[in-house]
Amino acid sequence: MKGFLCGFLLITSFVAVSAQQDSIYIEAKIAENKRQISVSQEITYFNNTDSPLDQIKLLNWTAAYKTRSTPLLSRKLEDRKSDMYFAKPGELGNLENLQVKIEGRVISDIDASQENIFIPLSKKLAPGYQIKITLRYVLNLPLQKFTGYGSDGKKIALKYFFIVPDGFEDANQYSKNFIDIEENQSPGNYWKVNLDVPVNYFSQSNLNEIQPNYFEGKLNNDPEFLISENHYSSISTVIDGEKINVNFGYHLTETEKENLEFYLPLQLNFIKNKTGFLPNKIFISEKFRKNEDFTGLEDVKFWKFGYQLFSESEKNDLNYFSILSKNIVEQAAVFEKNNDHWLMNGLKTYLEIQYIERYYQDKKLLGELPENINIFGFKPLKLFHASQLKLSERYGLAYQYIMTQNLDQKISEPFENLSNYNAKAISHFETGSLFSFIAEKMGSEKFDDFIIEYLKKNSHQHVNKQNFLDELTLASGYSGDFFDHFIKKKNRVNFKLKRFEKIGDEFQVKVAKNTEQTIPFKIETETKSGEVNEFWFDTDDSKDPQIYNIPQSNAEKIVVNSGYIFPENNFRDNYLYAKGLFRNTKKIKFKLFKDIPNPEFNEIYLNPRVNFNAYDRVLLGLNFRNTSLFDRKFNYSFTPYFSTGTGKLTGSGGVAYSFQPAESFYRSLDIGVSGSYFHYDYDLTYRKFSAFVNFNFTKNPRSDIGRNLGFSYNFFDKELTPKMAAANEYAKYNLWNLGYSYSDRSLIHEKYLNGNLQWMEDFQKISGEAFYRWEFAQDKKISFRFFGGYFITNKTKNNLFDYGIARVSNYAFSYGLLGQSAVSGLLSQQLIVAEGGFKSQVGKTANQWITSVNVDSHVWRWFNVYADAGVYKNRLQNSHFVWDSGVKVKVIPDFLEVYFPLQSSLGFEPSFKDYGRRIRFTLVLNFSAVTNYFRRGWF
Repeated sequence: MKGFLCGFLLITSFVAVSAQQDSIYIEAKIAENKRQISVSQEITYFNNTDSPLDQIKLLNWTAAYKTRSTPLLSRKLEDRKSDMYFAKPGELGNLENLQVKIEGRVISDIDASQENIFIPLSKKLAPGYQIKITLRYVLNLPLQKFTGYGSDGKKIALKYFFIVPDGFEDANQYSKNFIDIEENQSPGNYWKVNLDVPVNYFSQSNLNEIQPNYFEGKLNNDPEFLISENHYSSISTVIDGEKINVNFGYHLTETEKENLEFYLPLQLNFIKNKTGFLPNKIFISEKFRKNEDFTGLEDVKFWKFGYQLFSESEKNDLNYFSILSKNIVEQAAVFEKNNDHWLMNGLKTYLEIQYIERYYQDKKLLGELPENINIFGFKPLKLFHASQLKLSERYGLAYQYIMTQNLDQKISEPFENLSNYNAKAISHFETGSLFSFIAEKMGSEKFDDFIIEYLKKNSHQHVNKQNFLDELTLASGYSGDFFDHFIKKKNRVNFKLKRFEKIGDEFQVKVAKNTEQTIPFKIETETKSGEVNEFWFDTDDSKDPQIYNIPQSNAEKIVVNSGYIFPENNFRDNYLYAKGLFRNTKKIKFKLFKDIPNPEFNEIYLNPRVNFNAYDRVLLGLNFRNTSLFDRKFNYSFTPYFSTGTGKLTGSGGVAYSFQPAESFYRSLDIGVSGSYFHYDYDLTYRKFSAFVNFNFTKNPRSDIGRNLGFSYNFFDKELTPKMAAANEYAKYNLWNLGYSYSDRSLIHEKYLNGNLQWMEDFQKISGEAFYRWEFAQDKKISFRFFGGYFITNKTKNNLFDYGIARVSNYAFSYGLLGQSAVSGLLSQQLIVAEGGFKSQVGKTANQWITSVNVDSHVWRWFNVYADAGVYKNRLQNSHFVWDSGVKVKVIPDFLEVYFPLQSSLGFEPSFKDYGRRIRFTLVLNFSAVTNYFRRGWF
């Protein structure tokens, strides 16, 4: 009876659907182990291309989980997720026992291990014609932890596992692989899915449920199913007389449900008024919630303390508005994620911005955190500009942050090529800000009417991006004409507010832009009482400064494009004061700590500094710099210190400029000079002057590979004792360096290469270093370091410039040694893994050549074993082979590590009486290194 019912429904459904629409019927039986599914499937396939087809392509994306060689695994490793790489074979997924029939004819020799299955046809299928495909196969599901889809042993999340046609296929039939970017696989089909689930299990789907475990309907995206023992929450509401069901693939807390019952009608009404569309069913899976919630609402937790930024109701409101808006936009039309991402994500973000402007207009970026952190009545966060920023400014700030590092990407970049950060900052935030910018210029109601009409016309078809841009240009009165060109390149657009003159009751404001694009802009004036007036202006294709008249003469301040409403290159030249001492210029502001920059002021950051070395002892200083949390092209930093060890002033300083072309073979060209003055021994100072040029070559923002070419000149002036002078020590010397480095910070196979040529009056030497670290098991690594150095000429007076075997000389004062000249005591045991890299004192220096290899391998928890071996040669002496070995304890991996030597060329070292002095440690006091460590996988 059940089979008859399904067959009847199949026939009637196929009659009902459009003649040009693929139809898919699936019967799937889930095994009791929740890891295997037996599938019977029928596909009515239409040739929707312009050419006859001699083969049919079907997508078998379960094969993406089969081995270590798939694009999915490569993507996961780029995201620094290794679970799938180290998975056991039984934890992965595959498809087996595939049987294929076309119009009743059995097709053999089909490779079910491929993600793209090509089925030959006995005769060509003409455009517009259909063919029936019958499939039987068994799905072995992967563990859910890899992508959020699969089985966790208790519940099953199904998406992208069934064999389907490619919904965006053309006559070329290019292969398409699953990489877990929520790509649309086969949208626009008519689906009928009958699930046979284990006893006491229930199923949910984004398809309409006709009866328990039976789903049917047409989708603009891909179907997904959740099979579990639980009946999860659902909320129904009525919007404009239509019932809307919102189903959740997870449990809602009582507070969450109570808040949603209040907010959902408000949110859905808002979205419908902006898009003209609401689906009758919304299904929110656990993965979708995690991917699409509103970032930046999380509470701040530190040790036993927790601080709330937003109330629970506010978090629920903003999170679920973000989730709902993305879900509804996805259902409004057919989007191809890889190329249409900016349109889909931009519309979602536009809705977010409008919702915030309506209901959270005065809400701050940090929420209530500045109020909640209270130290004896003092609220330190209120000193920061970040505490004054509005929540709506987050979108422009996110783009500014990545753009100032020249790591942004063009909006139209295929989604698979975007870095994880740019997937949010560019695809979502920058595009959504541009939509909001155009909407404000043309009027939000007109923009919303345009969106409503466009989505209505494209409700069941693949959106045409060019058509969207053309229609937007017309609807905006050509104010949005720049958008087409803007999204196709990395932009460095800048509006510069140059000067103004007051003529009668008007301001004549001179504004320049650095592009020929006809981009409109907004000028705001603000009076002393806080009254704000806005004036919009269109521009032509000239870069020359233009005069704009503003009929508002009582202003205290004039601003161009305030609130980061447009993704400009530089907001610091968008502010001028109209009255007072700083008329036609900007005020200077001193700040104590690094902050998000306030473009209204010329900011100077005053940062207290504490440092230490053995000779200056504790160094107390105050750093003056212009660098905020966002990078700048021109940077200066000066830090005078008071040396408690000597009672004298020391310090360092430097200036640098970074050239950052948006499109070039290099990402940045940094040029700068610096100087420093410290003690390198008791009562002995050194002065160092440096000039440098660094090329940072352009990198793929998704890649961990970086390349750098650097040239530097250094001059050193050291104080000497009479004894040192008599020994002909170097007091003044010049060093020239030319170096190239290559780094690949990949998760499993980490590699670094560098070569260096260094010279001065008395020597020329060349060296090379290679480092390889392999994660051979999850969280277990082994590393190999190779070093080779050779003196081309060496006429030096002593061993100052020799290659170090177990201790570097640090004659360039470039390593972070706490005891520069220490020969005994704890500070003499500090280790810098450079040059020879030996941990035991198996030799001192090499003045002709040296080769060494250092091996380090994880054993258990924070314990490693190490071994070093090498050969070195001094002039007029025979070469020497040395080695050592021991145990390393990783207190803080890569930053604080302690080495306990065991066996070496010297013997069994724990038996030596001075063993305590043979223990070595590494200490990295570099905040940038810590920051870069945690940035991996984002950009």
